[in-house]
Amino acid sequence: MTDGVGGTGGATGANGEPEPSDSLKAFGEVVKVFRKRALLTQEQFAPKVRYSVPTVASIEQGRRFPPPAFVDRAEAVLDAFGVIKAAAKHLSRKSGLASWFRQWAQLEAEALNLYTYECRLIPGLLQPEAYARALFVNQLPPLGDDQIEAQLTARLDRQKLLTERPNTAYSFILEEHLFLRRTGGAEVTRNLIDHILRLVQLRNIEVQIMPQIRESHAGLDGPMRLLETPDHRWFGYGEGQESGHFHADPAVVSTLQMRYARMRSQAHSLEYSVGLLQRMRGAV
Repeated sequence: MTDGVGGTGGATGANGEPEPSDSLKAFGEVVKVFRKRALLTQEQFAPKVRYSVPTVASIEQGRRFPPPAFVDRAEAVLDAFGVIKAAAKHLSRKSGLASWFRQWAQLEAEALNLYTYECRLIPGLLQPEAYARALFVNQLPPLGDDQIEAQLTARLDRQKLLTERPNTAYSFILEEHLFLRRTGGAEVTRNLIDHILRLVQLRNIEVQIMPQIRESHAGLDGPMRLLETPDHRWFGYGEGQESGHFHADPAVVSTLQMRYARMRSQAHSLEYSVGLLQRMRGAV
């Protein structure tokens, strides 16, 4: 699924879990300390929080992102003085993020401008819950329920950037066929279009649709992202099936900027794009 969480940017472990990070390991240690303080074994603790023993073990070892329900139940069961909930807050934007995406995600959280061109699927920042869930449910190799919930939580949490950073300018160029494919079914597609139509009402979000028929197209090399940092440096990022590449070389970034600028002129205007989405909504 793009954006460093599942699918093309998914967790790199063989079991689909996020790679261990310092914050995940620290959270796991916090849970373990309070569990032992309560004189509970993992086998005794697991049914109290309504998760399996292997899931509890994975969380304590920092190998699995804790679902929100686990955090709440562990806090209550272990009477942890709010410490477990506090520790969980620092995991919010790192759940399920593949290692190659973390550097980009850190810059993205402070970006002044963020440009995204996508031809495979709707970018993670624009995905409503039903669309994102359809992607995770259909991922290969298949994900377990806990893994789906963890990656879905990560994706929805990242989307807070759109509203928490009203001074960041977001530009998206999306291929028309992404909406015609009807990923997840007709109802999911209608929900997706409604969601994007609501987002484009925000002053800092622009969405342009690239027409299906385009004899000259500057984005044929695939998806791309560009961002500008607070100190006015530009970086790029691209993803493949099982890898991602961070671009810091000014020459490479300049090429990506040139291509994105050309695609802005090749795509439908902002106003026409909104009208096109409304028409597609009525045809689904």
